[in-house]
Amino acid sequence: MILQNWWFTTLLGINEPICKPVNSDLKSDILIIGAGAAGLSAAHYFIGKGLKVIVLEKNICGGSSSGKSAGFLTPDSELELSQLIRRFGEAGAKDLWSVPTKGIEMMKSYILNYHIQCDFQVQDSLCLGIGRSGWNAIQDEMQSRKALGFDQVLYNRHEVQTIIGSKSYTGAVRYKGTYGIDALLYCQGMKKHLLENNIEIFEASEVISITDHCAKTHLGSVTADQIILCADKIDPALSHYADNIFHAQTFLSISEPLNDKMIELIFPGDRFQCWDSDLVYSYFRLTGDSRILLGGGNMLTTFSKDDVTSSRVIDKVITDFKKKFPQLKNLRFIQYWPGRIDTTRDLLPSILKDPTAPWLHLVLGCVGLPWATFCGNFAARHSIETKLQNDQHYYHYFRSDRHFLIPLWLEKIVGKPLAFSINNGWAKYYQKDTVSAN
Repeated sequence: MILQNWWFTTLLGINEPICKPVNSDLKSDILIIGAGAAGLSAAHYFIGKGLKVIVLEKNICGGSSSGKSAGFLTPDSELELSQLIRRFGEAGAKDLWSVPTKGIEMMKSYILNYHIQCDFQVQDSLCLGIGRSGWNAIQDEMQSRKALGFDQVLYNRHEVQTIIGSKSYTGAVRYKGTYGIDALLYCQGMKKHLLENNIEIFEASEVISITDHCAKTHLGSVTADQIILCADKIDPALSHYADNIFHAQTFLSISEPLNDKMIELIFPGDRFQCWDSDLVYSYFRLTGDSRILLGGGNMLTTFSKDDVTSSRVIDKVITDFKKKFPQLKNLRFIQYWPGRIDTTRDLLPSILKDPTAPWLHLVLGCVGLPWATFCGNFAARHSIETKLQNDQHYYHYFRSDRHFLIPLWLEKIVGKPLAFSINNGWAKYYQKDTVSAN
């Protein structure tokens, strides 16, 4: 396999020039730092507001985590609904579940309204159980969805084999309203729409410092009334809130195209976006050109401090996948790529206004494109019209000083990899919050 991001391959042949870097000292009403899903959503909010808006991106739009993702548009990310109910109760869980759900609807509307060509696929979500514990997890998720009044279908071991071509799963929960996309093409499509609506975008413009209202790059600067920081993997020199963020590593691979017979062997009916119940789960779906997109990782590398680029992790994921689908034993996977997903210690995003600099708004640790899209829009709305918004309570859920099993001071002693792995596990399986958002 070639070490190369397939989504970058799909950019070949599209006529979208790279925006020049900022090379002078500029002023604006709004500055957005980072042009992934969150930053682009934030910029979109200001269209037609009569404000001068500038976006600075260190790579190309979507060139970091967003453009390396699997493109699953589903409310599920790292925290499942049953886990949110345990932690926040039914009302809180439903409130939080609406965040990525709204993010999905935003992205869908952008794609359809602006005719963004990004391999938009209608794909129901299928959460697959492995073994007895997996079947128990599937039943928990089914009951959680029922408790909140959602629509879903439960499949037992026999029934699941009628919709997916494997005998390895003990059950599944299926629900609608989810989609798959090429996230890099999506970000490039959003870039085009923003440029057409007088939003200024500068690529290859990494912000190296923020002092008061001024953000500096190596060639220029932007001074703005309001600054919205949506960048990932930020350096501590840029903001001390970088201490609250770490990363989880995952790997993706793409196969050669499948013919119709091969597809039917995997998906006898509908095409799904799928993930399993393992702690370090595998996930897969079909792209529009009939390739399998397969991702996963392992316990040793998920919270590794340094990037892992060897194919050994994804090779094991592919081998396990083919054991579940032996009919694909001769299928070749042609490219793979690693990615670091920014995350907080409890897998929920952080949105805040810096108390020492209230013009500085931060969106950090968004796991999943829909979460990022909502959070970018939220930060943009509250940067200029807080009194007109009716969802201020999300600042409580997503505050940076919320409770964690291992606090920041202890994290500095034991190290981020260990602290984040323990905190993430605690948040998924044990944590309960006694204070509701208000």
